[in-house]
Amino acid sequence: MSITKIQETIAPARAQVVAHPLYAQLQSLDDVRTFMQYHVFAVWDFMSLLKGLQQQLTCVDVPWVPKGSAATRYLINEIVTGEESDVDMDGNRCSHFELYEKAMQQAGADTSGIQSLINGALAGNNIKDSIAAAELPEGVKGFLRFTFEVIASGKAHIMAAVFTFGREDLIPDMFYALVKELDKKFPGKLTTFIYYLERHIEVDGDHHSQLAMQMVQELCGNDEQKWNEAAQYAQQSLVWRHQLWSAILDEKVFL
Repeated sequence: MSITKIQETIAPARAQVVAHPLYAQLQSLDDVRTFMQYHVFAVWDFMSLLKGLQQQLTCVDVPWVPKGSAATRYLINEIVTGEESDVDMDGNRCSHFELYEKAMQQAGADTSGIQSLINGALAGNNIKDSIAAAELPEGVKGFLRFTFEVIASGKAHIMAAVFTFGREDLIPDMFYALVKELDKKFPGKLTTFIYYLERHIEVDGDHHSQLAMQMVQELCGNDEQKWNEAAQYAQQSLVWRHQLWSAILDEKVFL
């Protein structure tokens, strides 16, 4: 198998995510606030997936010893630098998650749900228990459970496939124009969110996505079983993304 074959395998599931009716329903500032309130969990567990990959592919222990190949070490460390230490609108260093939180605060979106999970993590609570106890739609919980199950697998090729084909590269082009239109209606409320989307289009849509595909190629190599597992989990990640979007749409409809 190859990268092209994975893309062919996941094409139907990806098309369903791209065509999801949620995007067209983001018609007001309250709609965007609802979206952000739940999408932020995907932004957060994306960072967990990223750091899980770094743990698998590099040495994060002391004393340091060589681990894995220098090629995959380079690829993941380059992505981590961009995701964990990017710049905000004022040129200050921050992670993409922290940038998203700033966007939520500017828009007036509720951050209490995500802060509860983060506080639980800081307190050392088991992530599965925290997800189970959280007051979240089942589609959001399922999305989170899938991500942390992938991380717990310890299989770098699966983690890399989910990271590469099932995550943020799907988002910006889908509703970037809608958010810009809303910003015209509500000046100054969504400028940070628009900047966040622009950074994803600029960084993740090109440089990081190419690095991530190289990483999948390196990790699967000539192992057909790894390629098959990579395709299977990439497809599952897209199914869960679709369910996450549906859960957010349901919340928007019933709020």
